[in-house]
Amino acid sequence: MDHTYLDYRLSDEERESFEKNGYFVVPAALDSDKVETLLEATDELERIQRPIYEARGLKPHQQLNVLDFMGKDERFLPLIDWPKTFMKVVDILGWHIQLYHSHIIVTPPLPQSSWGEKRRLGWHQDSGRINIDIESNPRPRISLKVGFFITDTTEIGRGNFHVVPGSHLQNSLQFPDDPHEDPPNAIPVCTRAGDAVFFDRRLWHAAGRNTSSHTRKALFYGYSYRWLKPRDDMTVSHYMADADPVRKQLLGASPNGGFGFTSPSDEDVPLKTWIEENLGKEAVVP
Repeated sequence: MDHTYLDYRLSDEERESFEKNGYFVVPAALDSDKVETLLEATDELERIQRPIYEARGLKPHQQLNVLDFMGKDERFLPLIDWPKTFMKVVDILGWHIQLYHSHIIVTPPLPQSSWGEKRRLGWHQDSGRINIDIESNPRPRISLKVGFFITDTTEIGRGNFHVVPGSHLQNSLQFPDDPHEDPPNAIPVCTRAGDAVFFDRRLWHAAGRNTSSHTRKALFYGYSYRWLKPRDDMTVSHYMADADPVRKQLLGASPNGGFGFTSPSDEDVPLKTWIEENLGKEAVVP
C-alpha cells in the first residue's frame, strides 16, 4: 500500500448512502483490462467447479456459487486491497479487519420456458447464525461485502443484485400476502462491468432472475472484524510468503496467535500502523 490509496477514501455521499440505504455503488472500480483478466480466471474456475457441483445435483442453468474462490487463482488476490475500494472499507469498519469470506457467483440464463414465471426472490441477510444468536435490534453491522460485477447488468433481467434500501436497520422484512411477490420497495441495482457494490451484511438483498441471453458473473469479498471466525476455509496460506504486512493481516495472520484476534498488539494489525503513518495518530480510533 502506498499513499495513493488515500485518493479513494469514502466520500461524504457514499457514507450517507451506506448509513441510510445500506449500500452504494463505486462506478468503474475496475478498468477494462482488469475485468478481462478476472473474466478469464472466472471462466477457468467455472470449467473446473461446475462439473463438480453438477455431480452433486446442480443443473446447467442454475447459479454456481463457489466459496473460498480467492485461494484458487492468484488473479483474484489483488482485489482484497484494491486501491479504488479498500480505503472505503477501512473508513467504514476501521483498522481491525480481515477478509473472512469470498465467494464467486455465476448466474446463467434461465430456460426461456420459465421466463414468464412469477416467483419471489430469495431475500436474506448475510451471516447465518449471527442473525439468530445476537438479540439486539437492529443487530450490529460486524461485516460488509464488496461485490465486483464483471459482466454488464445495466438492463433489468440479467440476474441483477436486488436490495431493499434501508432494510439493514430492521431485523425482519415484511412481504406481500401473495407468496410470489417481492417487497414493494425492492429495487434492482444496475451495474456496468467493472462497477463495485458495497453493502452492509444486514441489508436484505437477493439475486434476480436471469431472463436474458447473458451470464451474470460477480465476485464477492467479505470483510469483518478480526475476532469473527472466517465463513470460508480461507485456503490462502500459499499467498503469505509474498504478501506485504497489511495483506497478511487481511489474509488472517496473527503473530500473537488467538489472543491477537481479540486484544491485538500493533504487530498483529499493521494496517493500524499504516493509518497512523499516513493520516496521523488522531485518525486511529482506539
